[in-house]
Amino acid sequence: MLDLTPEQSMLQMTTRKIAKEKIAPLAAEMDREQKFPTAILDLFNRDGFLSMMLPEEYGGINSDTVSLCLVIEELAKVCASTAVTLTGHITGSVAFLRSSSEEQKQKFLSKQGQFKIFAISISEPEAGSDVSAIKTAAVAKDDHYLVNGTKCFVTNGGLADLYIVFIRTSADRKRGISTFVVEKETPGFKVGKKEDKMGLRGSNTTELVFEDARIPLDNLLGGGSGGFEVVMKTMDKMRTIVGALALGIAEGALEYAKDYVKTRKQFGRPLSDFQAIRFMLADMATRVDASRLLVYRAAEMVDRGMNDVSMYSSMAKYYASDVAMYVTTDVVQLLGGYGYMKDYPVERMMRDAKVTQIFEGTNQIQRLVIAKQMLL
Repeated sequence: MLDLTPEQSMLQMTTRKIAKEKIAPLAAEMDREQKFPTAILDLFNRDGFLSMMLPEEYGGINSDTVSLCLVIEELAKVCASTAVTLTGHITGSVAFLRSSSEEQKQKFLSKQGQFKIFAISISEPEAGSDVSAIKTAAVAKDDHYLVNGTKCFVTNGGLADLYIVFIRTSADRKRGISTFVVEKETPGFKVGKKEDKMGLRGSNTTELVFEDARIPLDNLLGGGSGGFEVVMKTMDKMRTIVGALALGIAEGALEYAKDYVKTRKQFGRPLSDFQAIRFMLADMATRVDASRLLVYRAAEMVDRGMNDVSMYSSMAKYYASDVAMYVTTDVVQLLGGYGYMKDYPVERMMRDAKVTQIFEGTNQIQRLVIAKQMLL
């Protein structure tokens, strides 16, 4: 069991209630229609989820990483699309806070109780795991930058008010990457095609297109340097959050399987009476609990500012996502033909789980990060 504070326990229980009562009834429709309801964004705003990582002076809650993981985990149990939409917002806001000046915080962060939606944009058609290969470029001209290029796989594309975008400002592969905040109404900027995904179909994933987009000089974050470092440090925290998302998917599938095998009968007996089924459940439960320990240890390390957090956040992300894929696949197997049908949520959970092994750095990249830290 996690040693949660009373405040964290209350947050966990409150989020669980919201997830079951407000989110779960919409999950199948979101997946089917490929639409994220704006009513959920209103719910996020009203219940403080949008402001979790923001400073108190801007109306935020200034939550710790453990609390954020608890929220994402509970949402992902019932609807991974909802969890990843909030994750995309949090990732963007964390990157903004890490690189913005006080004047920029004053300009872009709301104090009126209606919080802006963030997105973050790193990947390009030819720059995925290799962040240093970014080609979208900005050229300073008078009081603005002219930006040209295309970004891809942007969570919250079309939903966000503010996009934290990593753009090349010089030829230096790493030092030449800068961080910009791009407002949704920026001239020359538009949201491109919406991706037709295997899973997380209720969340918005789009391209961003820059065609001589005019971004004000004041929208350059961090003084124009250190964009690559901002990406890396943001990922240390967010890989832990993705671990929590994967953990939630696995838990949701396992909980469904436990209820199913108690009521489903074969050969005149509940499935739960069969030793083979019990062994499958035991294996899944053990791996889920191991994931939980990795995720929340990494979250605590992030909150403490520990130097070796990158290794442990990578461990949490890759192990929890592998477990999510393992558990959802086995739960589909437990349900037999029904598990393959869209009438049952485990089919959706299996599709949702797959991308957790890919985004925020593939699990192969995570292994490289871990090995590099081990051999220092």
